[in-house]
Amino acid sequence: MVDTTLYGIENCDQVRRARQWLRKRGVQVRFHDFRRDGLDRATLERWLSHLPWDALLNRRGLAWRKLEPARRAQVVDQPSAIEALLAEPLLVKRPVLEAGERLLVGFSDPVYLNTFGEPNP
Repeated sequence: MVDTTLYGIENCDQVRRARQWLRKRGVQVRFHDFRRDGLDRATLERWLSHLPWDALLNRRGLAWRKLEPARRAQVVDQPSAIEALLAEPLLVKRPVLEAGERLLVGFSDPVYLNTFGEPNP
């Protein structure tokens, strides 16, 4: 059995869709809430070994828009993105799903289906 963790926040629509999709298919998943559980450097660096920093940074979300323009302008490379994401985990594009060695960012039915397959009848 693959250790599977879904990272996000309870009230995010995309996170809810992902959780519902996984639940319907019987996928056992641990939920990590950024508001309650935060985000640690080791986890973020593990993700960044699989993806570029700008794939994890949600520049369309409310958390990004709430940042001062000067602070947003400072996020220009991986080190500055790491500091921003650690300081404000809600800047992470959601959900993030870790399933073994697979790392998925955002929710997409076809991508999840490719990762987990159809449930057994």
